[in-house]
Amino acid sequence: MSFGENIQFLRKMRKGMTQEELAEKMGVSRQTVSKWELDATYPEMDKVIELCKLFSCSMDQLVREDINVSNEAYSNIRVEEVPSFSFVKYTVISGEPEDDAIKHIKDWAVSNGINKPEIIGWDFPHVSQEQINVYHMHGYAAACILPSNFEIACNSVEIITQKDQQYAVITIKEPFIAPFILIPNAYKTLMIYMEVNCYKHKQAKDILSCFEKVYEKDSVCYMDVYIAVEG
Repeated sequence: MSFGENIQFLRKMRKGMTQEELAEKMGVSRQTVSKWELDATYPEMDKVIELCKLFSCSMDQLVREDINVSNEAYSNIRVEEVPSFSFVKYTVISGEPEDDAIKHIKDWAVSNGINKPEIIGWDFPHVSQEQINVYHMHGYAAACILPSNFEIACNSVEIITQKDQQYAVITIKEPFIAPFILIPNAYKTLMIYMEVNCYKHKQAKDILSCFEKVYEKDSVCYMDVYIAVEG
């Protein structure tokens, strides 16, 4: 853990703030900020308090914790407007539900004429403590985003429509190289980004509060992680 690295990380998370911009807000020189980030000198207590207020973090987080969870696997942290879309979902509760849920919804999509389905997924939260603690189970929902003007031949599947919504988004390169590290840390990085930039996590019944989308580009696997924010 490095106090200076934490300052540098939080500064960059705040919409790419420069050392000069941080120095102006703190009433110090750019050289002073540079020395903070190099751990060559440390700010006075009043400046530490100002930094905590600016970056919406606690003193313990700034001084004692390693909040710089970002690495070269993460890129393009942003807020974007996701247009309204409709989807069909399938949920599995088991020891490893992700693959089963994704396979089922992909098979459903192909059987309904969607040859290149756009699949998203998210953790399904409604799992009992007995299922978690005793049976080591968890839930996962996979969904197929429906093409415009798509019609289902039967009424046995529920179509859900979500309105336009803003999301904080981060891109992970090759997320499955170390999925139990890279994906949770991506969510943590997004939450820090939201706190630093004063975005609130939006949770409502008519929107997906968070989800993941996996895709390939130039033969490289990527995952975009989305967290809904209040506009």
